[in-house]
Amino acid sequence: MSQSDDPFLVSHDFPEAPRDCPLCPRLSAFRNDHRKSKADWHNAPVPSFGDRNARLLIVGLAPGLQGANRTGRPFTGDYAGDLLYSTLDLFGFSSGQFQARPDDGLILNDCLITNAVRCVPPENKPTPEEIRLCRGYLQDTIAAMPHLRAMVVLGRISHDSVLRCLGLPLKAAPFKHGAIHDLVSVAGKPITLFDSYHCSRYNTNTGVLTTQMFHAVFQSVRNRLGPI
Repeated sequence: MSQSDDPFLVSHDFPEAPRDCPLCPRLSAFRNDHRKSKADWHNAPVPSFGDRNARLLIVGLAPGLQGANRTGRPFTGDYAGDLLYSTLDLFGFSSGQFQARPDDGLILNDCLITNAVRCVPPENKPTPEEIRLCRGYLQDTIAAMPHLRAMVVLGRISHDSVLRCLGLPLKAAPFKHGAIHDLVSVAGKPITLFDSYHCSRYNTNTGVLTTQMFHAVFQSVRNRLGPI
């Protein structure tokens, strides 16, 4: 399984937030301010990247200000992306050379990347209400993946938002780095959830998450899914 020739899954082909999504006034104002000061940046909801027919979905928190908000591709342009994409390459979930820009030709294999919140939040901290308002896009993304079997959730917020999308109580799968949860959504769809701390520079610099810890999560995913 591999993505289409289009590096992004556009709105007519996949559920995505519109460029001027009005749901969160604070996030709308923040991105509009940056459109004035950084006119050549993406400065809009960041679409999912990868293959809608993939078995694996990776869910981050939100676009980084100078990463995905600038480049328009999830985890592209900041340190978190360097670690994530090198890990995907190591375990066969990507092909080509990641060069931290959306036109680098990178292809994801059997994998789609998205965020729980599609717009960049001030100080990388979306409010609970913003997370709730944006959850519909995440829910639509999950529903639009017919072969979905596994999800890597990066951080507790993404973990909790995914559980709510699946219609499950948070106590059904408490967040813990390295945990593997075999779940069945309220719609009867079996999903395996793999928990990981977010691959942010802060987490790696403080030792909360090491490269080895992150690799171990994806080794578990590969072991569960088997070859493409």
